[in-house]
Amino acid sequence: MTRFLAKFIDWLLVGIVLGVILVPLTIGIAFSGAGTGMNPLGGGFSLGGIVSNLVTSGLALAYFALLESNRGQTVGKMLLKLKVVGPSGELPSLEEALKRNAYILVGIVPVLGGLAYLAAVIYIAVTINNDVQARQGWHDGFAGGTRVIKIG
Repeated sequence: MTRFLAKFIDWLLVGIVLGVILVPLTIGIAFSGAGTGMNPLGGGFSLGGIVSNLVTSGLALAYFALLESNRGQTVGKMLLKLKVVGPSGELPSLEEALKRNAYILVGIVPVLGGLAYLAAVIYIAVTINNDVQARQGWHDGFAGGTRVIKIG
């Protein structure tokens, strides 16, 4: 539950930044005429939806990967006293952090990206829950064995 709360806090912060970026971007695309046919539920095959998916996924991946590789912690993890470590016990490398968070990129896929992301998150939660000893999700294994530890 602590990891979920940390991720929730992080997505709130990412969402605020995305709101500042995407609202003017979406308005600009809409008024340029290039965003016609935009799906009101987000995503889709419109130019606005594709740009929105790219910006959202790219910003989120950068946020998680850069903070985890440089500090071992995102803001949510800092607040809840969690830290990501690489297989060696040190900070994960940028490559490991990118691999660990690569599932975020499924959000780029028009229309079904949101569902694919939700499925990935559920699978991560299930694999963490099933690994009672190490509490590692499939994404940790994909990254070479990263772990989230409690500090302080």
